[in-house]
Amino acid sequence: MFDRPANGEKAVLVQLDFHEGDFDERLAEFQLLINSAAATSVGVVTGRRAAPDASLFAGKGKVAEIAEFAREREADLVVFNHPLSPGQQRNLERELKMRVVDRNSLILDIFALRAKSHEGKLQVELAQLQHMATRLVRGWTHLDREKGGVGMRGPGEKQLETDRRLLGKRVALLKDRLKVLERQRSVRRKARDRGDVLSVSLVGYTNAGKSTLFNALTKAGSFAADQLFATLDTTSRRLYIEGAGQIVLSDTVGFIRELPHSLVAAFHATLEETAQADLLLHVVDAASPAREQQVDSVNKVLDEIGAASVPQIMVWNKIDSTAIAPGIDCEEAGFDFDNLESCHYGKIRRVRLSAKSGEGLSLLREALADVATSQIRSIASFETTHQSECETLPNLLASS
Repeated sequence: MFDRPANGEKAVLVQLDFHEGDFDERLAEFQLLINSAAATSVGVVTGRRAAPDASLFAGKGKVAEIAEFAREREADLVVFNHPLSPGQQRNLERELKMRVVDRNSLILDIFALRAKSHEGKLQVELAQLQHMATRLVRGWTHLDREKGGVGMRGPGEKQLETDRRLLGKRVALLKDRLKVLERQRSVRRKARDRGDVLSVSLVGYTNAGKSTLFNALTKAGSFAADQLFATLDTTSRRLYIEGAGQIVLSDTVGFIRELPHSLVAAFHATLEETAQADLLLHVVDAASPAREQQVDSVNKVLDEIGAASVPQIMVWNKIDSTAIAPGIDCEEAGFDFDNLESCHYGKIRRVRLSAKSGEGLSLLREALADVATSQIRSIASFETTHQSECETLPNLLASS
C-alpha cells in the first residue's frame, strides 16, 4: 500500500472525454470535489476516447503520459473523474506506481470527512466497506501465504479470505444498527403524520444552496458552506407559515451526477425521509450553466429511492448572481408572476429567489401556505365524504 503524507496530498486529475458533453462543467465539478477532499491539484491530464480501455481505462499511451506528468509534479496520487473497475484500478496502480483513486472512492472519502452524526458515520462506513469488498485484492503481497489456525484465522485460510470474512461480519453489524435507527425514525415520522403536519423536504444538487435556504426560513443555524456535500445529516425544524400554521421542513443530503449506488443503498434510511414527504422543494442553482443536467441527475436519484411521485416545486436559488427577477411561475400558460394571487388556479411550478439576499423568500412562504391549505382542504373533504358514507351504511344494511 502507499503511505499518505501527513501534510496533505498532491493529486494529478484525470478526465477523459467520451463524447458525453458538459466536459468543462464536469471538470469544474471535479476540481470542487478535490478541494472538498482536502487535496491539492497539481495538474490535469485530459484526453478523448470512443470508449474506456478494458484493462487500463485510459489506454497504454495515455497512462504513460499520466505517469510522466505525475513524476514531474511529484504527485502523491492520481484521481480519475470516472468510476474504475477493481481490475482497472489495480492495473493502473501497477503501471503508475502510485495510489489511484476513482470518482466513487473520492465521493466516499468526502462523505467520511463530512459525517458528524452517529447514523451518518455508520452509513458512510457501510458504503465504504461495501465498496472495499470488491477491491480487497488491491495492494496485498501475501495472498499466497497461508496462516495457521491460531487466533481468528481458520486452518489453511488465506489472508484475503480472512479479511473478507471479517469485513462481512462488520457489514452485517452495521446493517443491524442502521435498521434500529430506521425503526426509530419511522416511529417519529408516524407521530408527526398523526398530527396532520405538512412534511416538506429540501432536495437538490450538492452546493445548490439548500442549507442556506433552510437557515433563511427556519433560523436553524445549520452548517452551510460553498463546498460539495456540506450537509450529510438530515435536519428537521418546525416552521410557522402564516395562514397555514406549522409545517415540518427537512434539509437533506445533496445529490450529484453518477452518485455511487453503495451510497444510495447505505443512506436508504435517511433518504426515505424524502420519499415519505408530502412535498419536495427541489432547489436549483440558477447561476449554474449545467442546471438542467443537475436537475436530471437529482430526478434520477429521486426515482431510485422511490420519491419520483412526490409533488415538487422547483426553487431557482442564487438569482442574485444572475439577471433573473424574483417571482412565481405556474404551469397554467407558463406565465411569470410576482405574487401568488396572479397565479389563479394554476399549479405552482417554480419559485425564483435568493436565499442569501432574501429576495423572493416571501413568495416561497406564500407557495408553502397554498400547498398546506390545499392539503387541509383535501383532508377535510375526505373526512366529510368518509363520515357521510359511514352514516349511510347502516341505512343500506337495514334496507337490505
